[in-house]
Amino acid sequence: MTIEIKAPTFPESVQDGTVATWHKQPGEAVSRDELIVDIETDKVVLEVVAPADGAISEIIKGEGDTVLSNEVIAKFEEGAGGSAEAAPAAEEAPAAEAPAAADEKIAMPSAKKMAAEKGVDLAGVEGTGKGGRVLKEDVMKAGTAPAAAAPAAAAQVEVAAGERVEKRVPMTRMRKRIAERLLDASQSTAMLTTFNEVNMKPIMDLRKNYKDLFEKTHNGTRLGFMGFFVKAAVEALKRYSAVNASIDGNDIVYHGYQDIGVAVSSPKGLVVPILRNAENMGLADMENNIRDLGVRARDGKLSIDEMTGGTFTITNGGVFGSLLSTPILNPPQTAILGMHKIQERPMAVNGKVEILPMMYLALSYDHRLIDGKEAVGFLVAIKEMIEDPARILLEV
Repeated sequence: MTIEIKAPTFPESVQDGTVATWHKQPGEAVSRDELIVDIETDKVVLEVVAPADGAISEIIKGEGDTVLSNEVIAKFEEGAGGSAEAAPAAEEAPAAEAPAAADEKIAMPSAKKMAAEKGVDLAGVEGTGKGGRVLKEDVMKAGTAPAAAAPAAAAQVEVAAGERVEKRVPMTRMRKRIAERLLDASQSTAMLTTFNEVNMKPIMDLRKNYKDLFEKTHNGTRLGFMGFFVKAAVEALKRYSAVNASIDGNDIVYHGYQDIGVAVSSPKGLVVPILRNAENMGLADMENNIRDLGVRARDGKLSIDEMTGGTFTITNGGVFGSLLSTPILNPPQTAILGMHKIQERPMAVNGKVEILPMMYLALSYDHRLIDGKEAVGFLVAIKEMIEDPARILLEV
């Protein structure tokens, strides 16, 4: 039975996708629900799995091809594969097994496409795929290999010391989208950044005293710093509604809820999963959700819906050692909070010098909507709640 393999249904915010990697080739045995291909969109990599036990009979969209929502990308033979792996090919072209055709090259669609672009003769490419199939990587290797016609000359070439090597790699769809959004944010908003610093000692002492009890009480949930900042941001957003708003054309949209985006670094680029209705979460729920979103972001398991929306964003460059930075807005949001590295510094306290663990905070905001007074007030509110955690509980 032939089954059509289709691209996933993309949400309205995603126009199309790109075939990133075929994990299975025609004829290879595939188990039900086994990953066969990755589709990369502007926001996330979507996985397409096998609908049943069998094998792919034909790949219609090769790696690098653009696909639309629900577009057919391959054909699948249910029940094929395994010991009868070569059966479909034998039925369609019995002569392919004959000795007379032994020199013919079987190339994958992506390999044929690359060969045509680079002018590589497939007859001279050694296939490393199943059954000697020529893969995209084989063509790439052949296209960069020295010409076989002049091995002696190639052997005599001496590489100069300090030769500068370059490698040109196409931008991924996600990387291009990130670049577009950052450029759009800098060009279409009146972005300004205000800074402050916060004494992290009260939070560090609180965490030291209660982390074991917190973890035991909340079934293994660890007490981190991000939960406190999300909690403080939620309370500050309630007081400064413009920081939680967005601009839609000539209208200002004030949100009566706090959906907090937490920027996470993934192998594919920076992604911002959303904590929905963070105002209804306790500290343990926040820590659990933040950790879960972070792990799934690194594993590429986030859905598009989980990264869509948000009314305010928090990014933490401190995990990479950043001491100070200017975060860029995540439109249509009007503000973003940047956390940084905790650094011990000498500070004047009641006329005396003390060494305290300090963190710089940065708030970038859209000056079209938020005035400096509101931005500074919001950041000071964050600072006061972090330096005196009781304010978070008392909402003062």
